[in-house]
Amino acid sequence: MSALASKGSAADPRPCVAHVIHRLDVGGMENGLVNLLNHMPAERYRHAIICMTDYTRFSERLQREDISLHALHKREGKDLGVHRRLWRLLRELRPAIVHTRNLATLEGQVTAALAGVRARVHGEHGWDIADLDGSRDKHRYMRRLVRPLVGRYIALSRHQMDYLQQRVGVGTERLTHICNGVDTGRFHPCEGTRTGPWPPGFAGPEDIVIGSVMRMQAVKAPLDLVEAFIALREHAPVSFERLRLVIVGDGPLREQARQRLEAAGVAQQAWLPGAREDIPQCLRAMDLFALPSLAEGICNTILEAMASGLPVIATDVGGNPDLVTPGNTGALVPAGAPAALAEAIRNALASPDTRKRMGQAARIRAEAAFSMDAMVAGYLGVYDSLLDRANARTPSVRAGRRRRQHETMGR
Repeated sequence: MSALASKGSAADPRPCVAHVIHRLDVGGMENGLVNLLNHMPAERYRHAIICMTDYTRFSERLQREDISLHALHKREGKDLGVHRRLWRLLRELRPAIVHTRNLATLEGQVTAALAGVRARVHGEHGWDIADLDGSRDKHRYMRRLVRPLVGRYIALSRHQMDYLQQRVGVGTERLTHICNGVDTGRFHPCEGTRTGPWPPGFAGPEDIVIGSVMRMQAVKAPLDLVEAFIALREHAPVSFERLRLVIVGDGPLREQARQRLEAAGVAQQAWLPGAREDIPQCLRAMDLFALPSLAEGICNTILEAMASGLPVIATDVGGNPDLVTPGNTGALVPAGAPAALAEAIRNALASPDTRKRMGQAARIRAEAAFSMDAMVAGYLGVYDSLLDRANARTPSVRAGRRRRQHETMGR
């Protein structure tokens, strides 16, 4: 069930935060969790990551030695036994706080309450391909049903803040907006001559690299970016032969994207390497970042591209408008519209000076508005307030029990 179980112990005076997620693998929410824990002050809290299914080598990005990692191996579909396993693990770990994330782990709030965890927080990080805006009645009813058990909600985007207030009925006093932070030291603009990690001869100094980093699955719409790139053969403001497409990431649509590029006769101008560990180097070798998602929370790769000094063209969904300022740091286009995406890329290609200005503005905005320190401070504030409230409630509960006992004895 667990790994690294020896890291941290019940004798450790630091309160434990148990982070319940579906799976620890490559992804925006998971990347945000790893960034948060790597930058949290170690003396404040110790942490446990509980995966309802499993974890991969992505867990090796965790830099702290005191984080315990656990896998409950949930089966596909309904698996009531996983909640029994979660209850037992929570009783063993005895965390001060349980922090569930996204709809897939919301039921964990019930299990945490039954396990006696008084401080409970739930984070909404993004949407699923089956419910791009949270409008499905089944999912909304589930959120409403569990709402009384959640002590505090964390929403990453303004869009999710509005949804939780207006559609789920969460009061403002239980709702906190915390945007993801980006490591502006690790992600920074290119200095000197651009050298990409791609195959030799793929892109020369005069070529223009249009890039993206994503999971190659339907909600990220990689095929829309492929179609937009192919469309640039018509009416591009520069020679199409100078253009290159780079999509870093793996997933079920990667092979389909490769086949479409081959069918269009432009595969030699594209590089789809799958998942990679050198994302900062990949971004620094790009000229323009594009993300065609159908739904988003707060996208880590957009933040990383901004910190890398890239202009960003993204779809006008979810938290993307919180990040991209049209005309200043990039452009926003409708989702599911490859033609509109291609037009925005054409506009960016027309002026190298505009791309440079937008990239510089994106870097400045990343440093000023999306610092890692601000994100960490936001989460610490939520954890501290929940813990203070839970600790303050304990004496009054005990006093109430004693009072009822005396009244019963006196009858």
